[in-house]
Amino acid sequence: MTGIITEQATAAASGAAATEQFRSKQRAEAADVDTKRVDNLVTELLTAAHDIIRRHKLTYAEYDALKAWLIQVGEDGEWPLFLDVWLEHVVEEVANENRQGSKGTIEGPYYVPDSPRLPSEATLPMQESEAGTPLLFQGQVRSVDGTPLSGAKVELWHADNDGYYSQFAPDLPEWNLRGTIIADDQGNFRIHTIEPAPYQIPTDGSCGKLIAAAGWHAWRPAHLHLKVSAPGHQLITTQLYFKGGEHVTDDIASAVKPELILDPTPVAGGNGREVTYDFVLDRA
Repeated sequence: MTGIITEQATAAASGAAATEQFRSKQRAEAADVDTKRVDNLVTELLTAAHDIIRRHKLTYAEYDALKAWLIQVGEDGEWPLFLDVWLEHVVEEVANENRQGSKGTIEGPYYVPDSPRLPSEATLPMQESEAGTPLLFQGQVRSVDGTPLSGAKVELWHADNDGYYSQFAPDLPEWNLRGTIIADDQGNFRIHTIEPAPYQIPTDGSCGKLIAAAGWHAWRPAHLHLKVSAPGHQLITTQLYFKGGEHVTDDIASAVKPELILDPTPVAGGNGREVTYDFVLDRA
């Protein structure tokens, strides 16, 4: 970490914010539940757990430790973090296996809807003294048949140079490094921001205890989060990483795909780096 934050982000605070965001999303996207589908999924999940217990001859001490840990995950508000880090990448893979357009990946726990709307060329909201290498991220949004998508919506959010997200860490402006960019009539966008830093997921809570107990690392590579959409097309949720970056090859969330790795170049005669990345959306 290169900067200073007067009050450190904690797992409990981040977990509470992530849990509330998820609950808000669920209220907005409530759907009917197919009882037969629930029966099949839960039965198979429990059967797999029973098999693990039998094969590894789980002791009562281990069972009690697991029970205490599961309870603590809930009290810490870390279920969104746990699920997004260790399970979501497989859910995303299955959900989008038939897409022909751009590759997606996990949303993660730090998305906040309704970020400020900005024109096709814009600078993300940031502090006057925002640290980090300037980055020009530009591209075009097209349909699978090559048609430019006028007015496509590009939602972008990412961590700062210290690895912190606004609304999930103290001392950051509400919409810092978050924005919704509206592409021009040819689907083009140019976004000025800074390169984010790699970061550790919170390790002072239950997920951190699991990581320590298993001897894993807690790092995610530097990445940009995006949701790209246009009328009549499927929304794509993705993350973009940086070639040669730390932990690109061993992301704790297993979310990196070769198609999602950027290779920025120095800005000619200027400060910072730039990269072009186009999005291709499948029809709805």
